Amino acid sequence: MPHLTVEYTRNLAPVARIDALLAGLSAVLLAQPGAFAPGGIRARAVCLESYRMADGSGDDAFVHVTLAVAAGRPQDVLDRTVTAMFDCLTAHFAEPYRRRYLALSLELREFAGAYRSLNNIHQRYSTTAA
Repeated sequence: MPHLTVEYTRNLAPVARIDALLAGLSAVLLAQPGAFAPGGIRARAVCLESYRMADGSGDDAFVHVTLAVAAGRPQDVLDRTVTAMFDCLTAHFAEPYRRRYLALSLELREFAGAYRSLNNIHQRYSTTAA
């Protein structure tokens, strides 16, 4: 944990710099002291080939970021993280936002109930790993 998913419309692909956005959003998570284990961060992007915005008459675009985390983190940590991630997102798309119609959004979801994971990547970040 956490999982980051960036969905963006195909008409943004030429200017989206998605690898840089994923790096920036991941850096925000890493900058939250003790809140998110580095070995658990997963970031991916999905370019949406099929979508519709508003009434479909314009070349509108959107980017939606979903941050999914395991339940149990303090609300102030989640609030600080979401604010920093949205700041990263809006800064990343500042230029396209000035030039075109563009919607930016970010959603936080907490996993609840049955969730299972197997991940040995944490070992690489452990100071006690042999």
